[in-house]
Amino acid sequence: MQPLQNAGYDRAITVFSPDGRLFQVEYAREAVKRGTTSIGVKSSEGIVLAVDKRTTSKLVEASSIEKIFKIDDHIGAATSGLVADARALVERARVEAQINKITYSEPIRVTSLSKKLCDMLQLYTQNGGVRPFGSALIIGGVYDGVCKLFETDPSGALIEYKATAIGSGRSAAMEIFEEKYEDDLTLDEAIELALTAINEATDHDTVSNNVEIAVIKVDGEKYVKLSQDEVQKYIDEVLVEEEEEESADSQEDEE
Repeated sequence: MQPLQNAGYDRAITVFSPDGRLFQVEYAREAVKRGTTSIGVKSSEGIVLAVDKRTTSKLVEASSIEKIFKIDDHIGAATSGLVADARALVERARVEAQINKITYSEPIRVTSLSKKLCDMLQLYTQNGGVRPFGSALIIGGVYDGVCKLFETDPSGALIEYKATAIGSGRSAAMEIFEEKYEDDLTLDEAIELALTAINEATDHDTVSNNVEIAVIKVDGEKYVKLSQDEVQKYIDEVLVEEEEEESADSQEDEE
């Protein structure tokens, strides 16, 4: 019997496989892929963060599931993967934001916060006795009128995006973004695009109970979470647009 290719190399985070892989980091990425879909979209008027917080039982209070977090007045984060790990990362991010405010008497830059958080993530890939965080974050915010949107990875890698998604519905959402994203989107258009992506990722089964949306507007630079009624209004608009598109496509096919 041939030995497994990764036999022994996934028992410790500090051991590279012969082909240069850290299997524990890849396992952490797999935990993120199995999580619910989280989305971030950058518009000319602000940042939109949206998550699918689908519950596994009708007995669960949907309001108790939190996957969008306020980091500072001008920064928010959407998570996917292990929720407990995400809470630890969010707490660290909040502390870093307050340290910067106390030390320099100004809010932390979105880029600086994202890099500090990824420095911590990277440390957990090179020290024995620890494991990588099984969670990824989409960090969005506005600083000095400039919108920033970053995606973190369990390895500590950091990439800036115009629109991105993490979790189980990433592929479907990214296809929507590649097709429909434009640089001059308004905030309302960005919210509708995010909901369209979530609707596609969840096989067109989107309801306000299972969706959470937060925005950080350029005007005011304040993090605001939308109410359930506001979310439902946007969902209704998206569903109407999709029905119109489907009917238009069916008419073209008939012709």
